Amino acid sequence: MNRKILIIDDDELVCVALKRVLNKLGYESDFCLNGDEAPDRIIDFEPDIILLDIYLTTHNGLELLKDFQKRHFNIPVIMITGYSDVKIAVNAMKTGAFDFLLKPIDLDQLQLAIDKALNVVYLKNEVDRLQLRLKEDVLTREFFGTGNKMHRLLSSVEKLAKSSDTTILIEGESGTGKEMIAKFIHQNSPRNDAPFIQINCSAIPKELAESEFFGHERGAFTGALQKTKLGKFELASKGTILLDEIGELSLDLQAKLLRVLQEKKFFRLGGEKEIAIDVRILAATNRSLEEEVRNGRFREDLYYRLNVANIVVPPLRERKEDIPLLAYSFLKEFASKFGKQIKGIDEGALELLKNYSWKGNVRELRNVLERAIILLEDDELKERHLHFMKTQNNVLSKDDDDKFILKIPPKGIPIEVVLKTLIQKTLKITNGNQVKAAKVLGLSRSKLRYRMEQLGIEVTKNIQ
Repeated sequence: MNRKILIIDDDELVCVALKRVLNKLGYESDFCLNGDEAPDRIIDFEPDIILLDIYLTTHNGLELLKDFQKRHFNIPVIMITGYSDVKIAVNAMKTGAFDFLLKPIDLDQLQLAIDKALNVVYLKNEVDRLQLRLKEDVLTREFFGTGNKMHRLLSSVEKLAKSSDTTILIEGESGTGKEMIAKFIHQNSPRNDAPFIQINCSAIPKELAESEFFGHERGAFTGALQKTKLGKFELASKGTILLDEIGELSLDLQAKLLRVLQEKKFFRLGGEKEIAIDVRILAATNRSLEEEVRNGRFREDLYYRLNVANIVVPPLRERKEDIPLLAYSFLKEFASKFGKQIKGIDEGALELLKNYSWKGNVRELRNVLERAIILLEDDELKERHLHFMKTQNNVLSKDDDDKFILKIPPKGIPIEVVLKTLIQKTLKITNGNQVKAAKVLGLSRSKLRYRMEQLGIEVTKNIQ
């Protein structure tokens, strides 16, 4: 495919001459004589490089360049001018021009500038391609953990994945890895050679949501400058689309999505042609959609359309056996990222990680390991390196996540010892803060102080 070059210059003779030269060099070229028409011409012609004159009759080329940047035209711009002024060249480069050429243009210099710009375009495309490949790396079962709960869950997921059209609703708390489960389904399905497209429904402005889902035609609304913009459903053709945080969708868009699920067809915004699609739909939510239906915030018919098959991803606190594997995985990732030699995690640190409540689930675990490894100066992660976790009063008992466990020895135990131990442990958790300790124990501060005096408990900050 020939590379495209657009010339923007108000001198038609210069444009015609440059077009002739560029065509002989094997490029596809066109020109624009008016700065007002330049943005539309860029959208229609889709050039790989722009040659832009600094002084146009009605426009300043540098201002046009700034306008291109605001419009996110990520195209190398080579500025051209008949004025030999160092300041102009410096301003052009500071503004974001890729190169600067003087008229009359030396053809060797022109070819060199074009080659350099095309090399930048090639490298950028390669980086984008490599990043896409990294994002699409194959996920293994071990990625999610090896405990019984995840083993059973992934066995079900693999079976569901084999059915290429079954719509699946993935439920679970924030940070449990619902989007990773969705990607795992895609990679183990017959559609794995086609795109996997994800939409975060909570992150799309309401007024742009329909365009994001179904695309739009040029002029469909203010700012719709592209001739045609493909929506995420078209981009996911033959593949899989994940509607993440589906519970955040407006009722209007829920109705349109329901039609797509039923008929596998839709119209682009502002379009007149109905478009048929072949795509598998997955939906994820951290809300109870049943409750949302009861409260009138989610359509019941759409809920049943989405909930053909259901997967519930358990929170991390319910699968503690997976924590060591996940922790070592993140340790390896961040040790490599920050160039550190770390041989492992000691038992004290592992115990602390296993007995933490993980309200943010796997995402929080990953964040904790990243923070710890950034600051780590030893060759092993130890309990003292995770001291910031203890200050969050989020550590669970080893016996149970939510219940208070009291073990009575066979010979019995005096009530005073039980009370004293309970108060001491509570003060330790609250770092000696008596107001917080009283609140935890359901006592007034004065009653707590009375009990402390009665039992001979002395407390200082950082009680151990």
